Amino acid sequence: MFKVTEVDIVAKYTDTFTGIGGQIFRFAQLDAIGKIVPEHFDTSKRIVTTLPELSDFAELISAESDPHSYDDVELAILKARFAVAENGAVWLTEDVMGQRIIPYICQHLAVVVTEISLVSTMHDAYEKIASEDYGFGGFIGGPSKTADIEQALVLGAHGPLSMTVFLIKE
Repeated sequence: MFKVTEVDIVAKYTDTFTGIGGQIFRFAQLDAIGKIVPEHFDTSKRIVTTLPELSDFAELISAESDPHSYDDVELAILKARFAVAENGAVWLTEDVMGQRIIPYICQHLAVVVTEISLVSTMHDAYEKIASEDYGFGGFIGGPSKTADIEQALVLGAHGPLSMTVFLIKE
């Protein structure tokens, strides 16, 4: 009853995610990320990742490290399990976060999403995770923001100032 068949799920996800304040870069392969990071992020500050393929410019996150040692992360690059076209959210579990705190404490969050992993709706997303044993997990949809009664928009109120998705064709 809730099934939606997207004509172009990549276009739908892109429109939705950019509409909520995120930015998207599309690449054919993961290794292209290393070329774009210096153009859009301050590489003189701490960059961390859970992806060994990006360790030539980013520090690998260690699950054994004290979570407090990540209080100065400028950019975190993680790989999502999947993303949802309906609302732009990505699904992250603790095994892809390295440390649970990483996607919430960093100044800027970048998430790698493969095009094949996109789902249309949250109904599809919940169906997908219903039988998983994932421990801690969460949907993150765009940069952190809040507005008060006076309509003052605050970015980074309870999470990253910006969120980027690297959409990979592979």
